Amino acid sequence: QVQLGESGGGLVQAGGSLRLSCAASGRAFNMYPVGWFRQAPGKEREFVTAVSGSRTYYADSVKGRFTISRDNAKNAVYLQMNSLNPEDTAVYHCAACMGDCSATISVPTTYRYWGQGTQVTVSS
Repeated sequence: QVQLGESGGGLVQAGGSLRLSCAASGRAFNMYPVGWFRQAPGKEREFVTAVSGSRTYYADSVKGRFTISRDNAKNAVYLQMNSLNPEDTAVYHCAACMGDCSATISVPTTYRYWGQGTQVTVSS
């Protein structure tokens, strides 16, 4: 079992920054890919970014603004979000994929474990 917990969300003005954290407990977390997804009201869950080994993946909408990083010593994954805009407003979830997920890294059903999410609200 893997338990995930997100933190760091909040209210920020457009152009601002936030850093989200995903803390994990449980076996072998550091071995597997971790992704960030977001879901705005009335919309489907959307891929944001993922890290798998030394590779990182980003949605086009966040490239150049968001950065995913991982600290295996702390069993944590981070999402640095810069130049935020109102379209980034959503609940952000981290998720762990327990296997070889590279082919479907952006697909939510690829991921087995999910956190409860943290709200990010960007005001204009």
